[in-house]
Amino acid sequence: MDARSLVKSLHPLEVKLLLRYGPGDELDSSRLQAELSYKEGQANQAFSWLAAKGLASEVGRKATTVYELTPLGRSMADSGTPEEKILRFLGEKGPARLPEIVAALGLEQKDVGSAFGILSKEGALSMDTEKRAAVSPEWFAAAHAGGKKPRVALVRDLLEKGVAAPGGLLPEPSLSAEEKLAMAGIARKRGAGDAAFRAAEREVVTYRLSAESPELAAELRAAGVTGEELSSVTSEILEKGTWKTATFRPYNINSPTARLIPGRRNPYVEFLESVKDKLASLGFEEFDGGLVETEFWNGDALFMPQFHSARDIHDVYYVAEPTKAKSIEEPYLSAVAATHENGGATESRGWNYGFDREFTKRLLLRSQGTVLSARQLPTAKVPGKYFGIARCFRYDKVDATHLSDFYQTEGIVLGEDVSLRTLLGFLEMFAVEVAGATEVKYVPGYFPFTEPSVEVHIKHPVLGWFELGGSGIFRPEVTEPLGVHVPVLAWGIGIDRMALMALGLNDLRELFSPDIENVRLRRAKLG
Repeated sequence: MDARSLVKSLHPLEVKLLLRYGPGDELDSSRLQAELSYKEGQANQAFSWLAAKGLASEVGRKATTVYELTPLGRSMADSGTPEEKILRFLGEKGPARLPEIVAALGLEQKDVGSAFGILSKEGALSMDTEKRAAVSPEWFAAAHAGGKKPRVALVRDLLEKGVAAPGGLLPEPSLSAEEKLAMAGIARKRGAGDAAFRAAEREVVTYRLSAESPELAAELRAAGVTGEELSSVTSEILEKGTWKTATFRPYNINSPTARLIPGRRNPYVEFLESVKDKLASLGFEEFDGGLVETEFWNGDALFMPQFHSARDIHDVYYVAEPTKAKSIEEPYLSAVAATHENGGATESRGWNYGFDREFTKRLLLRSQGTVLSARQLPTAKVPGKYFGIARCFRYDKVDATHLSDFYQTEGIVLGEDVSLRTLLGFLEMFAVEVAGATEVKYVPGYFPFTEPSVEVHIKHPVLGWFELGGSGIFRPEVTEPLGVHVPVLAWGIGIDRMALMALGLNDLRELFSPDIENVRLRRAKLG
């Protein structure tokens, strides 16, 4: 691109820099802030633009320490440091004890004590026999003799420099040896809330303009471009009428417009909300629970024997610390334990083993949404309908239809008249109306906590047939120990799998994709 074409593409930040400096100048952000009144971000942006055009290049990097004035430092600059306040008070009121100083200045005792110690170490204060502090005459005379500055004066200089510096930043190389020593006592690298300055390590990048920059600067001057041209008309310009004499930057109508990305909900989150709305409209009440559960509610209350294969360490994630809950709620613990051992009051024979009351306290990440149904049963209304959308965790090989953490929509319906026919109606609603499947089939299944048990399968256009979830009617061994004496329909549907059909996906992993463009595309297709 020739010089004349470049002139039209330059931003005012670049123009001012090119008109001010030449190829022999070493430039960094702090220099532009001091000499051109740029902010740090403006300086870095100007260097970036010029480098992209080949008009500037990086010539060096150097790590340095920068001290940034904190809000507390600004407050000290206005009202004085604790040391200054103590000296001023003692100078005006005369000798005083430490509690009197604390009360008079309204400072915290630790701040006054710290400042008092600093001044005493420097010899600024003397103490009489009655433990009253006073300003040392010798120190006062030396401090005002124009010789070596006392620490309190050096701190004052640093505060005022910080207030005057762009962004409140003081580079370490700009400080004298005495100022660096004083700064060490009032700056902190971390937790700088109670310090006057925050110390930070920064990398200073140095740039030089290219050999072609003088030619471009000459073109700018010939074209009358100063960098003060206006890029927009504001209400203030219109009100004052300054637009009449101002010079405006040329507007390139061929420049691409900025991409507008409206805020929208994640398509999967929206799908989950639609399922909630659907169930709520049918009169279901929503329940929820914690991610961490006990073996009792995750399995024992569901009549899963404690030696069941699903209890294997490779099928669930156990909590490392703490490993167990302190206790399990009664009377449910005793009722469930009896049901496992001999059937309890359910007319069942149970599992005929000794129920382990310590094992049942083990903490784990819930492996199935049915745990929410178990917890709901003791307080459920009859008749009643409940649902929840639960995040579950189970060790599994991740592929197109399996994830190690997944969502289930869990539901129960309690009533004297509910039956398997009622359950199949709900399953069809999930498969057809929610998932959008056109081919559905029901397969007999087995779960320790339901009888009969039914699996619902749907056909995906790419992945073929796969299980959507399991369901059934809770066995009396589940409901009776928890105080429920009517039939209870239950289901646990893989809502992630329903989303595959509803959102037109071929892989569960796409639901949790970090590719934001892919998510936006998916949302756009949904309208």
